[in-house]
Amino acid sequence: MKRQQKTVIRKARISDAVKIHKLVQYYAKEDLMLARSLMDIYENIRDYFVAEKARAIIGCCALHICWKDLGEVKALAVNPVYRKKGIGKDLVEKAMDEAARIKLKKVFCLTYIPKFFRKFGFRKIEKRYLPHKIWNECINCPKFPNCDEVPMIKKIKKTDVRENKLIGEINNQQ
Repeated sequence: MKRQQKTVIRKARISDAVKIHKLVQYYAKEDLMLARSLMDIYENIRDYFVAEKARAIIGCCALHICWKDLGEVKALAVNPVYRKKGIGKDLVEKAMDEAARIKLKKVFCLTYIPKFFRKFGFRKIEKRYLPHKIWNECINCPKFPNCDEVPMIKKIKKTDVRENKLIGEINNQQ
């Protein structure tokens, strides 16, 4: 009997950049996300989390810091073979845990799938409420200024960090 390989969500490494690029480009070609250059992925590799299964990168997601209190979840992509298996959920949860750990107050996303992000407590907002700084990427997008992505935002609470629950339980036992 073959043993099922576990999926691990971890911070990306330099050696993951080409695989991340391939995943992102797959969805960019389908017009479902913004294309990213390989150089951009290398420059921002510290923002990325990857889902790894049997030594293969099957998903990615980035948490990019925009300002002292604001981050963006972006470049969420899962290999089509592994879609609808909770990999995207696990990647976004890891990014949100990181956002809470570093004390961001809000995280936003631009998405074509608002229903997915609502599950995490994101709510729709108007683009004009997002800081101008985020439009740096948008200017280079072929859809600019007629972007049809849905802007969403979530306020981060201390309770958003799953690790805090564990730390609290450990402290209560002492």
